[in-house]
Amino acid sequence: MDANPRIKSKIDPPEQFRDMAEKGAAQTKEALEKMTAVTSEAADIMKSFCSTAVKGTQDYNNKFFEFARANTNVAFDFAQRMAGVKSPSEFVELSTELAQKHFTTLTEQTKELAALAQQVTLATAEPLRTGFTK
Repeated sequence: MDANPRIKSKIDPPEQFRDMAEKGAAQTKEALEKMTAVTSEAADIMKSFCSTAVKGTQDYNNKFFEFARANTNVAFDFAQRMAGVKSPSEFVELSTELAQKHFTTLTEQTKELAALAQQVTLATAEPLRTGFTK
């Protein structure tokens, strides 16, 4: 045993404070490392989300402009054919043919664009879905 108990009591509190401070620092460091990892993961998820959204939007826009170009070509072809019309019956026949063709084409283009939009939406949401489940 120690001959002087007062000396030990003066030494104990600083050691206890040091131990508490070291434990607190270790816990703070651990919490900071966890927050850094979570923040980094969230940034990766958002980066993946944004790049997928941009790619999907580009694909959708490319398809849209492809359809617009095709529809414009059909309209110019129609105008050229209309310039050569010689009778009212030929005009009606040509107009009816264009209307039917145009309706079919627009229906298919709309379906294709809707399917592409759905794919883009699902692909864009996937990084968020998988990221949040972690």
